[in-house]
This record gives sequence, structure tokens and C-alpha cells, in this order.
Amino acid sequence: MPDADELVANALAAVRGTDVRQAERQLDQLMVGTGAADGTTAVDAALLRRLVRGLGRLWPRGWQPVDVDRITSRRLDARAARLVRAAMGAQRRDQAEPVPAWWDDQLRDLVATEGGADGSVLAGWASREGLDRADALRAAVDTLALVESLPPIAVLRPPPGTSGAALPRTAGTARSGSPMLDRVRALLAKAESTTFPAEAEALTGKAQELIARHSIDEALLAAGSERGDLPGGVRLSTDAPYAGAKALLVQEVAAANRCEAVWSDDLGFATVLGWPADLVAVELLYTSLLVQATAAMLRGRAERRPGSGRRTKVWDESFLNAFALRIGERLRAATDAATNAADQAAAETAGAERLLPVLAARGEAVRERLDTLFPGVTRHRLSVRDAEGWSSGTSAADRASLDVGGARKPRQVPGRPDPR
Repeated sequence: MPDADELVANALAAVRGTDVRQAERQLDQLMVGTGAADGTTAVDAALLRRLVRGLGRLWPRGWQPVDVDRITSRRLDARAARLVRAAMGAQRRDQAEPVPAWWDDQLRDLVATEGGADGSVLAGWASREGLDRADALRAAVDTLALVESLPPIAVLRPPPGTSGAALPRTAGTARSGSPMLDRVRALLAKAESTTFPAEAEALTGKAQELIARHSIDEALLAAGSERGDLPGGVRLSTDAPYAGAKALLVQEVAAANRCEAVWSDDLGFATVLGWPADLVAVELLYTSLLVQATAAMLRGRAERRPGSGRRTKVWDESFLNAFALRIGERLRAATDAATNAADQAAAETAGAERLLPVLAARGEAVRERLDTLFPGVTRHRLSVRDAEGWSSGTSAADRASLDVGGARKPRQVPGRPDPR
């Protein structure tokens, strides 16, 4: 009789193949177990060991806990994502090598306190999900197959097991407990909830002013210290529906905040590279503007002329693409205004030669980081096929609130679409 590890390997190989009957036979073998008294526990332990091993191989290949959680939910379901979270928790409990603080922060947000020995993690997950033995094993093998199939992606931050000296230091995002960021979040939350466009613009105009000033202050502070940081990065979800329009919004917000964005459409996220204050600005802006764009799109749908003849999906895509481009124009204008004001203030304090060269050097560092992490990046053009949706999206963007600062072709930067 095969041992537990062989049974798991056989089931995994069968699930990856095309013979459905063979896959079911191998799953039946998992159900039977090793034939020993503790055969079921041994199979559960073997599944968990292999899943933990697979996760451990992903970390040096660029994946972070939030990335794995997101793609598991995207390609499988929320139930499989919860199994991955339980496995990540089990791995962390047994991890002896150094683990960065940011890594634990991510896990703390994802992983519940449930867990235990190898034999109880899978059983505990199945019990919480209300799964019988057969369905639990099938879901676990599918999850393992996904984890082991994920391609390498860009390493944005040193993973567990590496020291600060082993990899270049990279600038992470600002801490979430910053009083300034708390004020910005409060302003944006009010802007998202109000039904009055003028009020929303005033609220986020103030948020924009706060972050723009903070971004410039951080740039000058970093220029005056001897630090070897590299620009950091974050990944933002661009899942369906309208993934291309979401990626375009990321691109426009990133460009306006001196960041670079790369869209991995098949993986469901965009990677944004930049300096800490600018990355915070992009995250906050993208999240807030996506809420505003979606709400405006739904209102626009209701206001469409009867019998307009265009499909809703085509109209929605045109609306969101136009919204993203117009928002990008507004953000760039706001960034330029903030930079010019800061440069004039520097001139009055005998620092006229300081600000613009500092910003230029930081921008060049971001572009170099892009070339290092994504040497094969391509540009992708989006098309807009509904003039009414385009016009409505542009108008909605004019009313929106602001805040400033692997496999098949996985690295794409969305370009400016051609309205037709």
C-alpha cells in the first residue's frame, strides 16, 4: 500500500492531467488512506506538509501572503483561500528563519488563530467549511495544484529567510498609523459617502493637499540623509469585471504620483513601483477613486437614454476608461501645482536648486527599478467603443474627488485608449 506522501503525489498528478476518471480514482485512494489505523491523519498531514512546502517555495519567487490569498480566491474560491491562510499560519508557527515585520503584519490581517498539529489543520478547516471528507480532499488537492503552479513574479521586498544585507534595502510604504494618513482616510471616506459632488471635491482637495505636501517633504528629507534605499512596490487588485479599465486607473494614478505601474492581467493585479509616500498616495487614491467611479457608473447607467442601443458592458468599459484618463489629467495638474508651489517656497528660503533635482533623481531611480524588475515590459492599448459612455465617464471624473500624493505576457502597462 502506498504511503501518505505517495498517495498525495499520485492524486496531484492525476488532477493535473486530463483523465477525469483517473483523478477520481486517485481521490478515492486518498479517501481510503494508507490502510493503517491512523491513515486518515497521515494523509492530512502529508497534504499540509506539501502545501506548506509549496508556499515556502513561493516566497523567494516574489509572492507575498496577500498575493497568494488574492489569486487563490480569484482562480478557485474563498473556501480554498481560507485553506491557504490556515497553511500559511501553520508555516509561520514552525518558521525558524528571520521573518520581516511587514510579513507578520500581512499574516496578521489574513490568518485566523485556528490551527494545530499537522493532522488537525486540514480537519479543522473542513469542519469550519462544512465539508465532507471527499469534498475536503478534492478542494485541498486543487489548492495544492494551484500553489505549485504559480510562476515567479517580481521580488518587491526581501522575503523570510533573507537578511537586510542579503538583498538591497527597499523602501516600503508608510506606516498606517500616521496621523496625516488617518486624516486623509477620513477625508476620502467622507468624499466617497457624500452625494454632493462639490462637497466631495472639497474634501478630497484637502486630502490631496496633505499628501502632496507630505510627499515633497519626504523627498527632501531623504535627500538630506545618507540612505541606500531603493524604491519599493505594492500590488493592487485589478480583477474582473473591467480589469483593463481598473489597470488604466492604476496607471494614471501612479503616473501622476511619480510612480510606475505594470499590469499582470493574467494574475489579476498591477504592480506599482515608487517611494513610500507616493505609494501610499497611489493606494489611497486608487481605492477611493474606484469606489467613486463605480458609483458614478451605476448612476450613469440609470440615466442613459431609453433605447440607446449599446450593450451595458460596452458602455461601462468606455465610461471607466474615460474616467481614468480624465482623472489622470486632473491629478497631474494638481501634482504640478503642488510641485511649483513648493519650488517657489524653496526659492524664497535660498533652496531654489534643491527640490526639482531631488524629484528628478527619485523619478530616475523608480524607472531604473522598473527596468530591473520588468525588463520585458510591453505596452497595451485599450479601445473605447461607446461615445456616450466616454462622455459620461469624463464628466464623472470632472466631478470626482482627488487626493495626490509569468506566463503569457504577464507584464503590461495599459496605454491610452483610442475613443471610437
